[in-house]
Amino acid sequence: MKPTSEIDALFEVSLAEFTTARNSLAARLKKEGRTDEAERVKAMPKPPATAWAVNQLFWRQPKEIERLFTIGEKVRQAQSGSAADLRALLEERRRVVSELTKRAAAILRDAGHADSQDAMRRVTTNLESLASWGRSNAEAHAGRLTADLEPLGFDGLAALLDGKKLEPAKVLQFRRAAKEKKSEEDEAAARAQAKEAIKAAEKALTAARRDAERAEEALAKAGARAEALEKQFKKAEEEARAASNEAKKRAQAVADAERALNRARAALP
Repeated sequence: MKPTSEIDALFEVSLAEFTTARNSLAARLKKEGRTDEAERVKAMPKPPATAWAVNQLFWRQPKEIERLFTIGEKVRQAQSGSAADLRALLEERRRVVSELTKRAAAILRDAGHADSQDAMRRVTTNLESLASWGRSNAEAHAGRLTADLEPLGFDGLAALLDGKKLEPAKVLQFRRAAKEKKSEEDEAAARAQAKEAIKAAEKALTAARRDAERAEEALAKAGARAEALEKQFKKAEEEARAASNEAKKRAQAVADAERALNRARAALP
């Protein structure tokens, strides 16, 4: 399914591109004098990965999403009918949701996002909520989710049983609560990143300690060599002084011998 508007196109891009695309569209709308639209676009929150994946299903798997909506409508209509028919429809809806959840997991993995158990639970909840509210409600949000949907509460179930549509005020409250609630997937991802950072820091610390030990060993060896050389130098100095003294003595002895020889020659008649 192709995007039908500039807003729709924002929800088809990757999460990495969403903020840039949103800001670019808002800037262009403002430049065109469409200030109110620009402000609404600028305030549009970036969807969590799980809601984004369900949006992608809407654009990439339109037939399966249409099937989900159709089954959702049949379930609504069967509320006052045969329990056996209702059970069969609910089982069919479960199979469709399961298949779409698997496809959403592949979309998440291909985009480099986590397809953890918690993430897939949220994807399943999004799909079940869209299906439960029926075509008129679901189509207002499908492909454009900016937050994960919550499971149907008592009010939602009561509305379904009465065949009513979800009131706009409830939609806003419903989505605001989902937006304000911190995503467990984000927390899990943050914990995983923190653990990876700890592992990396521990690895770096181990390497630094190993390098420091090696440097200390090298310093000790260099100090030992310097000490040995110093001892050799001192010994060489002592030997040089001894040799110098010996040379002086020998030179003095030669001088004394020469003088004695000269005296002896002078004493000859």
